Amino acid sequence: MADELDPRAAGARRLQDKVCVVTGAGQGIGRAIARRLGQEGGKIVVADRVDEGASQTLKDLHDNGVEAMKVLVDLSTLSGAQDMMAAAIEAYGRIDVLVNNVGGTIWMKPFHLYNEEEIHQELERSLLPTLWCCNAVLPIMMEQEGGSIINLGSQSVRGLYRLPYAASKGGILALGKVLSMEYGRYGIRVNTVSPGGTDIPDRVTSASGNSSRCNGGRAGAGRGRRVPQEMGADIRSQQSLTTSRHAGRASRGCRLSGVR
Repeated sequence: MADELDPRAAGARRLQDKVCVVTGAGQGIGRAIARRLGQEGGKIVVADRVDEGASQTLKDLHDNGVEAMKVLVDLSTLSGAQDMMAAAIEAYGRIDVLVNNVGGTIWMKPFHLYNEEEIHQELERSLLPTLWCCNAVLPIMMEQEGGSIINLGSQSVRGLYRLPYAASKGGILALGKVLSMEYGRYGIRVNTVSPGGTDIPDRVTSASGNSSRCNGGRAGAGRGRRVPQEMGADIRSQQSLTTSRHAGRASRGCRLSGVR
């Protein structure tokens, strides 16, 4: 893995010795991002709440000569995000890149059929982890006078039948715009990538390791849908956008189709 770079992303080893925290790195897009950043020389913090997936990602990285560590954490709380950042700082002394990947639809149905608890669960899964992680990492990057935050949005903001998830991802788009304007003066770049339909064969959604039964992201599988490895290259390209005119950019992830 460390020697075979995706030809769709130019260059190699551009993240040599950069410390990269990737949330939700135990499966799917998060795992592909961790691999891609590791391919380019990054030191990877594999953050996930499911030990099985995180351990597999860590093994993949180590087997291919990538320096990496694992943090098992629940990012639905600020304290969880703070603990994750503290573990990364203890191990490596800094955080250069944060990829906020955690999230995903739980239910698909008309909005009036959601109850209060379901709406809270959707927000806790797809909005709050990104909010908390940004809040926890900003003081670290401000002290360093630099860093890159990449948030995962979604094309679901234009979709149907999962409004709480769409609202979460719309909030992440706003978060990226505002943070880029507030913190650009500290040398911190904040960008958002909004994937479309992505096939995730290794998706798990709970600590029990059960595969997701929600087919929300599966409709139309095989028709113009992407694979996680393509998103890994997209995230790497966003990390390299160093000019101020790119701060706060919301990318559709290279002609994405469908919804994530």
